[in-house]
Amino acid sequence: MRALTEEETQTLFSKLANYTGRSLNNLIQPPSDSSNEGERNVFRLHASRVYYMKLSIANLATSIARPNLLSLGTCLGKFTKTGKFRLHITALDIIAPHARYKVWIKPNGEMPFLYGGNVVKAHIGRWSEDCPEHQGVVVFSMDDKPLGFGVTARSTAETRKLEPTGITVFRQADVGEYLREEDTLFTTT
Repeated sequence: MRALTEEETQTLFSKLANYTGRSLNNLIQPPSDSSNEGERNVFRLHASRVYYMKLSIANLATSIARPNLLSLGTCLGKFTKTGKFRLHITALDIIAPHARYKVWIKPNGEMPFLYGGNVVKAHIGRWSEDCPEHQGVVVFSMDDKPLGFGVTARSTAETRKLEPTGITVFRQADVGEYLREEDTLFTTT
């Protein structure tokens, strides 16, 4: 387990900023009420996966041999062989409270989304105003439970003119992946 290089950090932060906007600073900076250095959160790379954890836990992990260490902290995603970063569904709990743009879907649209489908206009209950095209959004149920995240297919203004069967959000990850990909989600090879 090691700290991220400058290039990896820039790639990770650009991906996270697509979903969180300026709230990304809240993930990086230590809590203002605590002056304890071990309480700040850090990003660590292990076997091409990026983990988010407290610094004190990361320091303890240095005493474990790399082949014996499977996971530590919350897995945000992994770097592909081409150097791009792909967010995993396990990052949802970290991204959702800091999301800049949000989409709430109606109960009749939850199951199609959780089975891997995109969000169509007929399933949208409400969403953040002035959301641009190709922007990262977090998808919530109408009772504010995070279901997944994706990228907008059209801006808010264009979506209002769209027919009910038009795609508005392309799904990137949803909580249904825990069941659909349970065999491969947490594998390290």
